[in-house]
Amino acid sequence: MIAESKTMKVIVFQLGREEYAIPVHQVGSIERVMHITRVPRTAPFVEGVINLRGVVTPIIDLRKRFGIENYASNDNTRIIIAAIENMDVGLIVDAANDVLDFEVDAIEPPPEVIDSVEAGYVSGVVKVEQRLFILLDLSKVLSVDEMKEIEEIED
Repeated sequence: MIAESKTMKVIVFQLGREEYAIPVHQVGSIERVMHITRVPRTAPFVEGVINLRGVVTPIIDLRKRFGIENYASNDNTRIIIAAIENMDVGLIVDAANDVLDFEVDAIEPPPEVIDSVEAGYVSGVVKVEQRLFILLDLSKVLSVDEMKEIEEIED
């Protein structure tokens, strides 16, 4: 009997020249950029909130969160609505590219050369042909305190 290899379905998105991936089961939807209402006294990477089908959803700019050079939105810019610790949060990304299946066995631990700020958010890397995907751990993208702050925005 041949053992079946396990796969993980992911959404691939871009920030700058890097390709990132998050598990599909954490993604509710991918939206075009819409009007974002600013919220005073929030962390610099919290862009504000949107009203998404009657639900107030906080929006995080992942470029700012990861300390990546700022970039003007264009037609490819998307908001990925993702569940982080039982809360929906919008993540602004440069583009949402693909839905792919990764072999779980192909996921390698993050290399030590990844920038230390970003390294805490990375759960692994996957190389597929000539592409390298950085697998994010969304539960670490926001700290417990930051999650509490964002929950207060929703209330």
